[in-house]
Amino acid sequence: METTSQVGAQAPEAEGGEPASGRRTTVDGYLRAAFPWYGLDEAFTGPRWLLQVGNAADGAVEHGALGHGDEPSMHNEASEDKERFAVVVTVAANPVRRSADGTGLLEATSVSSAAWLAGMGLLSVTWPGQMDHTLRDDWLEQQTETAWVLADDLSGSDWSTLSLPVDGLPTPFHYRESEFGWVLAGSTQQGVHLGAYGRGMSAYGLGFAMVKDIESYA
Repeated sequence: METTSQVGAQAPEAEGGEPASGRRTTVDGYLRAAFPWYGLDEAFTGPRWLLQVGNAADGAVEHGALGHGDEPSMHNEASEDKERFAVVVTVAANPVRRSADGTGLLEATSVSSAAWLAGMGLLSVTWPGQMDHTLRDDWLEQQTETAWVLADDLSGSDWSTLSLPVDGLPTPFHYRESEFGWVLAGSTQQGVHLGAYGRGMSAYGLGFAMVKDIESYA
């Protein structure tokens, strides 16, 4: 899956790798995007916050994520069961992308790209109980490979289908759960793919909408 591996290669930096409070960024990168951002719709009334954007080889913004609810702290295992958050990943539907060295072209982004980024985002804020740093490195490598395989097989038995509103319209999503949280991915009619991940908030009650004012997340 060349597309998701190349897009997802930015995931640890773009989507996680340290507690969310350490990943907060300015709104500037989001304002540079040539595509609309998506978050939870107005039915969600809790805190909203920015993560970071991911850029293509030419500097164009390709994807980014918006958080809702509690900012997860993966180092605080005691609070893991109490965290309630959902992160929405928006991925531009690019038909052609240049490779990092500028010498070739990559496959188009896809729903699998969104699923991969969402899966990596969930892993970035997951620290299984009683696991030290060395063991987590091995665990993370194994889980990263698994997330890649799963994202490349959205029609497989590990995924179910879920219909959720996007801009008020019923939209099909691929959905899976694990002991660490849930991941879903689908596409919109506005030319972007959506991924999402979370814990403590049921995915079945979520709705998505185009963000009218990205600065409301800053």
